[in-house]
Amino acid sequence: MNRKVFEYDSVSLGLGKVKRKVGKTLLWVLVYVMVTVTMTVLAYGVFSIFFRTDVEKQLSREIKMYEQLFPSLVPEERNVGEAIAALQYKDNRIYEQVFHSEAPAADPMSGLDIFFASDTIPQIELYSYTLNKSDSLLSVSSKVEEAFMKIFDVLSDSLSVIPPMTIPVSDVTYSQVGASVGKKMDPFYKAYVFHEGLDILVPRGSDVHATGDGTVLSVKNSKKFGRTVEIEHEGGYRTSYSHLETVSVKAGQRVGRGDVIATVGMSGKSFAPHLHYELTHDGRLLDPVHYLFASVTPADYANMLYMAVNTMQSMD
Repeated sequence: MNRKVFEYDSVSLGLGKVKRKVGKTLLWVLVYVMVTVTMTVLAYGVFSIFFRTDVEKQLSREIKMYEQLFPSLVPEERNVGEAIAALQYKDNRIYEQVFHSEAPAADPMSGLDIFFASDTIPQIELYSYTLNKSDSLLSVSSKVEEAFMKIFDVLSDSLSVIPPMTIPVSDVTYSQVGASVGKKMDPFYKAYVFHEGLDILVPRGSDVHATGDGTVLSVKNSKKFGRTVEIEHEGGYRTSYSHLETVSVKAGQRVGRGDVIATVGMSGKSFAPHLHYELTHDGRLLDPVHYLFASVTPADYANMLYMAVNTMQSMD
């Protein structure tokens, strides 16, 4: 029940009902809320100062442990940094001694460090870095797309003879695929010259296989390519295998796809053991990397194609 309050009215000499003032009621409500919030905050503050949860206790222990470990980690980090710098210096010297040219500059903003150090890198540098990387990726992607279009054209022509489409060396990973057709850095003359085939970096003595059925056209030895086997295939295709160590076929011999015809060496003008593989069609030079997809998975072939496009240092 609502309690009614009356008061004496001196004018009318009678009792009158007391009316509640809305403003005064709101004021009391506001005061009550403010006092309640203040008491709650004070209680939480006192509790947080004198009482800790299990998670806070664990975090406190970890902080103390890190405070104790940090002084000992500083000299270790300095030693590791000096060791990395020394290794980088040695790596550059080895590169210069091997190729007689300056080692490529390391990307100062490469790797995951760019994400962790983004707060300290000027925005203009981040923008420039991202723009250069995107331009590079677009350039590579256009070359890869062009390569796939050439493959599609070959396969879609029903009248064309299927060319040799296997890798001439077994168990090759994409990291062993070197420079392909185009202007590449000559390891001896230190100048960009036109490279006419695909370099496959494999150990000396590895078996070399015929990439398709055909007839051995010639077995020869030259100052530039060393021991070379040339095979004529159906449809006007020819393949050649250079810098060989030993040859197990002779001119006029019929060979099948996958037959061992030689072993890898470094005869002729070869900087390191590798196979120089060339492919032509009716006398026109083709890029062999466009014809390797038949013997590898799509993922491996994509990686091989990327390596062939981006490797600028030839081995011969």
